[in-house]
Amino acid sequence: MMLRLRVSFPDRPGALGQAARVLGTLGADIHQVTVLEREAGRVVDDFTVFWPGTVDADTVRDRLSGMPGIRVEGVWPTKEAPGTAPDYDLMKHVATDPGRALATLVDAVPDLVSAEWAMILSPQDGEPVHRSWQAPLALDETGGLGGVKAADLATLRPAVLGTGRYRLMSVPVPGTSLHLVMARSDGPPFHRAELERAVRIVEVVSIMSRDT
Repeated sequence: MMLRLRVSFPDRPGALGQAARVLGTLGADIHQVTVLEREAGRVVDDFTVFWPGTVDADTVRDRLSGMPGIRVEGVWPTKEAPGTAPDYDLMKHVATDPGRALATLVDAVPDLVSAEWAMILSPQDGEPVHRSWQAPLALDETGGLGGVKAADLATLRPAVLGTGRYRLMSVPVPGTSLHLVMARSDGPPFHRAELERAVRIVEVVSIMSRDT
């Protein structure tokens, strides 16, 4: 099982090693560590780890949280395989068929930002224009996603939303009235580093679809 762990700990020598040792005692194979932020004397890191079998997320959270100064912000499944280059794969497919750029983006972007699904949303009618296979066919009966309405997703600037069923990220698609919406139901809200990565990806795909 591949999991993503988001851990906050004091920015001091040895703190990262302590967290890694705890994960090792639980049988985890650490594949990747990504620094999301370092400020105010603390570091927030994403660990991508592999367990040979199933693992109880609560056990992982409890063991790490038992270390002084460490906070576990999330434990959730991920499909992002360390050592691969999904960004480049996305660009290759867009360059090959720029007419399907947005559909290709929707299929690929969940794995790039550890989301469960994505859709291109038209705020005019509140309906998906493109959707990944895991995404809902339409918005729910309240007119939104987990209590967040389509109008709220049509943000002027990239934004992180959602505190209910879904953690959501909305990124305007340059040159259009459309928005790329990404979601996950497990794990913490999207970090600003994930939002910034999504923004860059959308900008590049948009440019390639216009200039190719």
